[in-house]
Order: sequence, then C-alpha cells, then structure tokens
Amino acid sequence: MKIKDYMMGLGTGIVIGVIASQATTKMDFNRSAELVLNEIKNSFKKEGPIDGSWIYMTPEKFQKAAISMNVYKGGISRVKNGEIEQFEFAADAKTGSVVDLVKI
Repeated sequence: MKIKDYMMGLGTGIVIGVIASQATTKMDFNRSAELVLNEIKNSFKKEGPIDGSWIYMTPEKFQKAAISMNVYKGGISRVKNGEIEQFEFAADAKTGSVVDLVKI
C-alpha cells in the first residue's frame, strides 16, 4: 500500500468522525415519556403502593424563575394513612429529573 492511499483513508476517516460527532451533539434528544413516568412511579413506590398515574406524551415549555426547559407533565395518586394523596409533577424531558412537584 502506498503512503498516499494510507493518508487519504486516514483523512477521510477523520473527516467522517468529526462530522458524525458534531451531528450527534447538535441533536436534541428527549427521553421517552413512559420511561420518565416509570422512574417517577418507582420513586413513589419506595414509600408504598400507588393507585394511578398519568403523563402527557408531548413535552411542554416550562419556566420557573430564570430557568426555561421542556418538561413532561403528569400525576400520581396513592392512598396513605387511609387518605388519597394526589401529586402533579413536571419532569425535564431530557433528563427525567422532577423539576416541580405539587400535592393537590
């Protein structure tokens, strides 16, 4: 193999690697709503059984103070000490982290 062929192959590989790297960092991936809901349900199940849960499948804009992000909104209900407790939550669509939790 000639050095010229080797250098062309190496150069092509580097260019393709750089393009692929830039393309993946520019993509804006959200976690699936089902996965986010399952993680939140598992957290609540550590304190006891849950009765029901729901989540909107489409992310919505959410702003709290100076922070703005896309979130999934949903809710959880459970019985604790004989009383029904209901919570609404907002979870970051990228990470699944709960950014707002309100007992209603």
